[in-house]
Amino acid sequence: MKKAIIGMFLCIVYVQLLHAQAKLPGSAAISTTKEEQEILDLSKTKWQWMSDKNTEALNGLFDEKCVFVHMGGSWGKSQELDVIKSGGIWYKKAEVYGASVNIFGNTAILLNDIDLLAVVGGNEVTHGFMVTEVYLKENGKWKMGSLTFSTLLRAVKMSGNNHNRQQQH
Repeated sequence: MKKAIIGMFLCIVYVQLLHAQAKLPGSAAISTTKEEQEILDLSKTKWQWMSDKNTEALNGLFDEKCVFVHMGGSWGKSQELDVIKSGGIWYKKAEVYGASVNIFGNTAILLNDIDLLAVVGGNEVTHGFMVTEVYLKENGKWKMGSLTFSTLLRAVKMSGNNHNRQQQH
């Protein structure tokens, strides 16, 4: 009897946890709101601007207090723009496998499951990341407040790519 009660309790807790989880990349979302789609589109555009080294567009997107967290350190807006402009990091191609966004008032948190092909210090590398992007809506416009790269412990999925996976990003 005791085991049945404990088992039933664990099942209830498990079901509650399933419903409480945030939307994650690759999860089946029922629908995307217009505002969520706006953030997803903005993120996609941001990856293209980073690939194109379009620091002018990125300057308009990044909030003045924006922070960037990389495997090799963290810094602010001006340092990130300098790194992109100088070619210290060239975000050559971000292959996005899943993206999801959760909006809380005027804050949007976007998760991207990506493989990033980048040139770092003159070396071309590919690495799997979960990228967290935080956007803040001010005066009707979304600005990026944070961009964080978290290493994924999975094989690189990017097809046709035999680049080294370095821990230097």
